[in-house]
Amino acid sequence: MQNSNTVKIQGSQRYFSLDVLRGMTIALMVLVNTPGSWSTIYAPFKHAAWHGFTPTDLVFPTFLFVIGNAMSFSLKKYELKGEKAFWQKVIKRTVLIFIIGLFLNAFPFVYRGEGELLFKDLTNLRVMGVLQRIALCYFFASVILHYLNLKKAIWLSVLILFSYWGIMWYFGSHSDPFSLENNAALKFDLLIFPKENLYSGFGIPFDPEGLLSTFPAIVNIIAGYACGWFIQKNNNQMKKVLYLAGFGGLFLVLGLIWDMYFPINKPIWTSSFVIYTIGWDLLVIGLLILIIEIAGIKSWTYFFEAFGKNPLFIYIMSGIVVMLMNVIWIQGMALKAWIYENAYLSWLTPYNASLAFAISYVLLMWLLGYWLDKKKIYIKV
Repeated sequence: MQNSNTVKIQGSQRYFSLDVLRGMTIALMVLVNTPGSWSTIYAPFKHAAWHGFTPTDLVFPTFLFVIGNAMSFSLKKYELKGEKAFWQKVIKRTVLIFIIGLFLNAFPFVYRGEGELLFKDLTNLRVMGVLQRIALCYFFASVILHYLNLKKAIWLSVLILFSYWGIMWYFGSHSDPFSLENNAALKFDLLIFPKENLYSGFGIPFDPEGLLSTFPAIVNIIAGYACGWFIQKNNNQMKKVLYLAGFGGLFLVLGLIWDMYFPINKPIWTSSFVIYTIGWDLLVIGLLILIIEIAGIKSWTYFFEAFGKNPLFIYIMSGIVVMLMNVIWIQGMALKAWIYENAYLSWLTPYNASLAFAISYVLLMWLLGYWLDKKKIYIKV
């Protein structure tokens, strides 16, 4: 944990719009992860069932994108500190984030069975997850960007995306290589993990944050790094906006064209999905620069700044608190369900109640971020 009394926060070296984007991403991650009921969610706040795209599908790749943005600032320090400092930092951060992800998969180590608290069988623990993917993507992207210049890193990204397309096509089912049951990402994960250690939310053991599908996700971080580098190197704000809008539109078109041959699909993180989400991220950051840096409209930004100051910690706490609410019972039901039914569903329609609960939970996490910021506490992993 870092306190501003001991650590100098050099805000002048940051770029405000990137910080706001990071905060917006965390707020949206909390929003879509904590509806009042998973059975009553408005369509934009759902992931696409398989092929396809919704606004919710943009949240996770955007978080990887903003990690890349931050790396465009932080990796500079290691050019002077040397190899040992670089590897110590990268390995330490990778291991910590991965272990925290495993902890969240196990937490709270108990579950309710017929009203009784029972210990989880940790031999069936899901190995992969959101934080585990972040850890691996961060590690590989850091190594690539440390040892290759940006141009070579971009060419390697192109190679990764086309290689992944080829692997998925060649090793998937010849009749339908991109289906849930027959894709190469699932086959690869089953070679590494027992099926009991994979996510089962799709009706079969299949992990949307699996190992093979992690590799194209590395490109989202490299794209974020390239965007951050471009923003820092160019002083003309309007030029930045025009270039970001132009490349964003180009990436969207390329993603839609590729979709005809390699469908846009978040669960297997297809190459077209990577290109398409990068396009949206470039457009969003361009719009933020236009509103914040050029028009100077900043009065609305602090809400997201509070999230962006402690992004990983707030994301982790958002998971811990809601999981505790699911094992603490009151009047014969989980605390989360009791609050949802009595404070929201009692006077709102099911869909509005579910959304209102999610918004309230975002505000709760904002209060945590606000308190940490006012205390000048910035928790880094």
